[in-house]
Formats: sequence, C-alpha cells, structure tokens
Amino acid sequence: MNKTYKFKYGKVYFNVALPGKAEILTIMEPEFYLTREQFTKDFSLCMPETLSNCHAASFAVSIVVADKTRLCEYKNYLPWVVEILQKKNIQKHQIRFFIAYGTHAGQSDAECLAAYGDIYKNYEFIHHDSNDKNLFTYLGRTGRGTKIHVRKDILESDLIITFGALSHHYFAGYGGGRKLLFPGLGYKPDIYQNHGLFLDKRMKELAHGCKPGNLENNPLAHDLKQIDDAITIPRISIHGILDSKTRACQLVVGKSYNDFLNACTNLDSYYKVRKKNQYDLVIASCGGFPKDINFIQAHKAINNAAMFVKDKGSLIMTAQCPDGIGSDTFLEYFEFQNFEQAFSILEDNYRGNGGTALSMMEKTSRINIFIKTELDDKVCRKIGMRKIETAMIGTMVKDHPDMAVIDNAGLLIN
Repeated sequence: MNKTYKFKYGKVYFNVALPGKAEILTIMEPEFYLTREQFTKDFSLCMPETLSNCHAASFAVSIVVADKTRLCEYKNYLPWVVEILQKKNIQKHQIRFFIAYGTHAGQSDAECLAAYGDIYKNYEFIHHDSNDKNLFTYLGRTGRGTKIHVRKDILESDLIITFGALSHHYFAGYGGGRKLLFPGLGYKPDIYQNHGLFLDKRMKELAHGCKPGNLENNPLAHDLKQIDDAITIPRISIHGILDSKTRACQLVVGKSYNDFLNACTNLDSYYKVRKKNQYDLVIASCGGFPKDINFIQAHKAINNAAMFVKDKGSLIMTAQCPDGIGSDTFLEYFEFQNFEQAFSILEDNYRGNGGTALSMMEKTSRINIFIKTELDDKVCRKIGMRKIETAMIGTMVKDHPDMAVIDNAGLLIN
C-alpha cells in the first residue's frame, strides 16, 4: 500500500506517494539537557588554575564564535559565559570576541546584532580577515607541510574560549570545535593548503579518509589537530549539540582533545545510522531553508545522501537553491573535460569550493543524481545532474522495491 510523504523544499512542503516498502531513515533528535546551573559548574571546572582573584585584572580572554552560517543560539548563551567570567573578577575590557569567518564574507552590524544579541553592542568584536598577513605570527609547519600562522592578538590571550555548534563535515570529519580557531581564524593560503589534503595527489583521487564523521586515516583532520596543538594557550571549548531546528539542546564543555572526541561521539549518537546500508534509490530533502538556500549549502545534504546509494543507483534530491550556486568559483571546474583535468589544476593551486566540485564529479560518476530545484537546467546538466519536477519523482518511486527516504539529509550520515 502506498503512503504519502511530505518533503521540505525551501520554506514550503510538497507531497510524494511512496511505496509501502520504502524505508524511512531519520535522525534521532538530541535530548534537551541544558541548565544554567550545570553549564556554570562544567565551565568553572575547566577554568585554568592560573586564574585567581589576585591577578584577574591582568587576565586577557578571547572568545571565538562562528559566523551567521553556523550559529549556536549565541543570544541566549553568550551572556552565561560573560557572567561566569565577571564572577571571576574579569572586567569587560579584558574580554574580546572574534568572529571566525574563515574565508566567508564579513557580516554587517545588523547581521551581527541578530546573531549575537546585545553582547555585540557592549563588547569588542573583531571581524577576522583571512587575507591580511600582518595579523599573523608564523609558528612553523605541520608534518604535512601546512604553514601555521596564528593571529598575534589571539597569542596574547591568557585564555581562549571557542563556542560553536558541532556538526559533521564532509571532508574534515567534524565542523565546529577546533575548526573555530583554524580555519575560522586562519590565514587564507594556510586554509587552502590544509583543504588541499582532501586531494590524494599520489593516487589522483579524493582522500578516502576525508568523509563526514571520520577522523581515522583522515589526513586533513590529522593536519587540523597539529595546527590546534601548536596553540598552547589554555583553552575552554563549548560544543553545541543542536537539534534539526537548530535549537541548542546541549552545551558540552571541555578543555582537551579527548573532550572534543567525546563531544563528537555524542553527536554521532543522534545523527549517524547504527546499521550501514545502501539502496538502489534514495529520495532526500536537504531539510528546507536555509539548508537549501544555494547549491554549496545543499551539497552537504547531497554528499550525505549519496552515501546511502549503491553504485549505479539513483539519488533524487530536493534542493530549492533560490540564491543559485552560492560560489563564484565552483562552476569553473566543470569547464574542464573531466575529473582528472580539474584535479590536476587543483593539486597545483587549491582554491575555495574546488574540493566540492571534485566531490560532485566523483558522485555523478558513481550514481545518477536527479534534482528538484530552481537552478537553471543548463547549470544542473553542467554539474552532472538532471533537473526534474514533482510529477516525475512520483513516477520514479512508484512500486520501487529497494528505496529509502531521508527527510533531513544534511544531518544524517551513513
């Protein structure tokens, strides 16, 4: 017996009749475990022993937050952090906030006020510029050759607090946490050098270990750890575990790499399937606006959903993309004749969204990708996808014997 399933598309929904045997793959929403009392206790336990009332007046604190693309209910919870610091006799002028843009565009004051609340008006916020080499001090190289430049003002801190949402990242394994310092506050050439480790130059393919939810044999993640280890200033990390509606359900506080790993395991328990499986056909939604606001944002969901598709199988993706591609450089790599040519260009000069382009090329060579979208049909074909409408989706899924449905593919990994 068929059943009707509702898919989120931008800010609206549409219905598709699915065969009764279709398997529904869903996330497990995180439980809400968040109280001011417990957060204060956890945070206080991580405060460095060097901080005492007798020299608090000289103690410099840097708080690193994400930009508007990776918010963590800052308006609600940054005041908690500030209040704890104030009770340690740390004054307003001793606290500076840094917005970890990485290579993203900067935000307006209005956008920052919406993101961070009144804290933005009352404290100093520094807008990171990854292009300005004068901001950085050189600390050496990682074992894989990535140069380590760290902001001079960050190195003057007595305590660094990173505060951001933890997430699965399609080639770094996990986003948030340590990534707030790098690439969040990194120097652009270093960022591209690190991201270039997504390319296995010896095998001329994408590095197999670079996938969401994986740190083992992940050269890019190992590189990130070495960069993180080079910054030896006392650290408190606040890892936000968000639900599908971006509500912060847990704030996991720690000060070590093992604390980060424990937070990642916690995230996996909600957003990683327990039994790996693949299907001939998968129909998936990004989860609606803003997850499908442009193709670069939607790619995360496409990448996750593709993991559930068998070789030569098909993926039907719903991604509205009202703002188009979302990158000035992504499409240029599809001007090359094939994956090999684009790869050879990027291995010599890695640039933003190059890895995303290669990732799409790899997926479209393995599976068939159909997409319901507002993107131009020619653009879809250029990327290697076929644009379809709702009626065709219904025809494709009718009585299909081996299919699965994912309603929030940007969050669920295989």
